[in-house]
Amino acid sequence: MSETRRMRPLLGTFVEIGVDGCEASAQSAINDAFASIGVIEALMSFQNPDSEISRLNRYPGEWQPLSRLSLRVLRLARAIGIASQNRFNCTVGGQLVSWGALPDHGPTARVDVGSPLDIELRSGAARLRRAVRVTLDGIAKGFAVDRAIEVLQRRGVASGWVNAGGDLRVYGDRALDVSRRGLDGTLEGLGCLRNGAVSTSFVGDYAEPGLPARIVGAVGGKDGAGEMVTVLASSAWRADALTKVAGTCAQGARDQLVASLGGTMLGLNTAA
Repeated sequence: MSETRRMRPLLGTFVEIGVDGCEASAQSAINDAFASIGVIEALMSFQNPDSEISRLNRYPGEWQPLSRLSLRVLRLARAIGIASQNRFNCTVGGQLVSWGALPDHGPTARVDVGSPLDIELRSGAARLRRAVRVTLDGIAKGFAVDRAIEVLQRRGVASGWVNAGGDLRVYGDRALDVSRRGLDGTLEGLGCLRNGAVSTSFVGDYAEPGLPARIVGAVGGKDGAGEMVTVLASSAWRADALTKVAGTCAQGARDQLVASLGGTMLGLNTAA
């Protein structure tokens, strides 16, 4: 089966988009899918001081007009934060700033760790009740993958995939063999993915070289070891968010909690 695939640097990683077919229309659809990811990055990047999320963080207590896309992701993040009893928490940006993992764009006052209830939403706008710093890094990459898939489908592409640094979604007749690279460099086969999404995150109470992302409140493996967690879900945003839920939950309780929120844990990889 012929296919077209392209890769670009986006979302702080490399994003690969592939579709079945090699017509000019396939390349055009891929270009549009990449453009949709670029929009998400521009709106929601914590790194960018001019993004909508940075503006929201800069003016706590004030209603800020936001795009439909930013509001949608904030609603998803708030909802899954409440449903997971704050195990997914997008208001930990202050803590990540204090660790030096994220840049400090202000204000001077800062609540390191808040809760989903610190985010207030209304039509066309959002407000932070306290000086928390919202970071959508734990959900926006998956959401961008879903948006790219939607673009491909609207363009009439029958099957394809989007892989944003381990946030992967496949649809249509295409099936992909999925492997996960462990902390020791070995590959672990996770099976064949069809019409679904998977996401993988590093879990540990330290920064792993080559894996700069941090999960606040992470519960690592046995004896404090770091580990990789992978979640399967129907959408990439959900798989992305649920890796953070899994990462802040004791191993014995992960499977049930993740399942109750619409995901499935895959594999286990712990490194001493």
